[in-house]
Amino acid sequence: MISTAGQPQRVLSGMRPTGPLHLGHYHGVLKNWIKLQHEYDCFFFVADWHALTTHYDESEKIAPYTWDMVIDWLAAGVDPGHATLFIQSLVPQHAELHTLLSMFTPLSWLERVPSYKDQQEKLKERDLATFGFLGYPLLQGADILIYRAGLVPVGEDQVPHVELTREVARRFNYLFGRDPGFEKKAETAVDKLGKKPAKLYRKLRGAYLEQGDHSALEKAQALLTDQQNLTHGDVERLFGYLEGGGRIILQEPEALLTQASKFPGLDGQKMSKSYHNTISLRDDPLRVEKSIRAMPTDPARQRRTDPGDPEKCPVWQLHQVYTDESVHQWVQEGCTSAGIGCVDCKQPVIDKILSELAELAERAQPYVEDSTMVRNIIADGCEKARKVAEDTMDEVRRSMGLEYY
Repeated sequence: MISTAGQPQRVLSGMRPTGPLHLGHYHGVLKNWIKLQHEYDCFFFVADWHALTTHYDESEKIAPYTWDMVIDWLAAGVDPGHATLFIQSLVPQHAELHTLLSMFTPLSWLERVPSYKDQQEKLKERDLATFGFLGYPLLQGADILIYRAGLVPVGEDQVPHVELTREVARRFNYLFGRDPGFEKKAETAVDKLGKKPAKLYRKLRGAYLEQGDHSALEKAQALLTDQQNLTHGDVERLFGYLEGGGRIILQEPEALLTQASKFPGLDGQKMSKSYHNTISLRDDPLRVEKSIRAMPTDPARQRRTDPGDPEKCPVWQLHQVYTDESVHQWVQEGCTSAGIGCVDCKQPVIDKILSELAELAERAQPYVEDSTMVRNIIADGCEKARKVAEDTMDEVRRSMGLEYY
């Protein structure tokens, strides 16, 4: 997908280092990242500041979890040749933008984010009555806006966070996008297009503003994309002028909806560290096998000779992920007729999961043995991320009148 700047649309996504990654992360997030990195300009980051919003009293664990997380990303197939990998706190521009955005973001916007009260209910054992926890959706907004990311892969429960980010970007552009003499500067920029393109731009702009012709807006945006003789500031100014507003400084992102991850845990609930039902990506094979063998099954099967119903068995959910149709048929026939026992039913799942984990462990081993490789990848990614972030901050400071040299 191509952005209005003529480059691949940028995607931003991050993960919090609050513990070992598990199979739910692999199937629910990392596999999606691997696909996206070949379609978009992807920035993937370790959200270590976000980890502090709920785990500030365990900060000493964040750095070790961070390096293990990056190793797991690489082992899963996230490719630093196709995506930019970095650590949030090593790009301090995130904090600067977050601070500036907080100066004009209404408190009520943060209090109405659904996850604010929801997480407080779910994490009652933690003290979340902090400024950092209240403001974390705005920090997420800064993470997105500082890279001018057009797309943010999220589940439905995270869409309100992207909507908040859009509102904040819109408010920023409204407050600071109309520099003195905006319309005069915009008309001067139109003249720089050349006689025919300038005439076409004005015609298309009029068709959109006066008649609401969205096809005219798209054509005008395409016209600007093809221009090579305008400065970045002029291009942003003309994009904003098209819609009758000010210069677009911070891009409003769109939510890239991903299928909700419901990867089953060892107890049949969604796999989650908070439920203590996970299989880590670098878990001990003996523990994994023992844990799956101990999984609950259909309560109706008290004895080996009792028939059961796969739909009532947590192990069946894992079969949906790991085994094929022929095995599904074998399980359904064997379970409902008591032709196979629960131990028999679990074995194909055990074999598949152990095979998957063995592949991941093999790919992770070179990075485990040579941590320099991982640190160099992150150093390169942080350098690229800082450059993009600083370009945005230069524009933000200039727009807000915070330039002193």
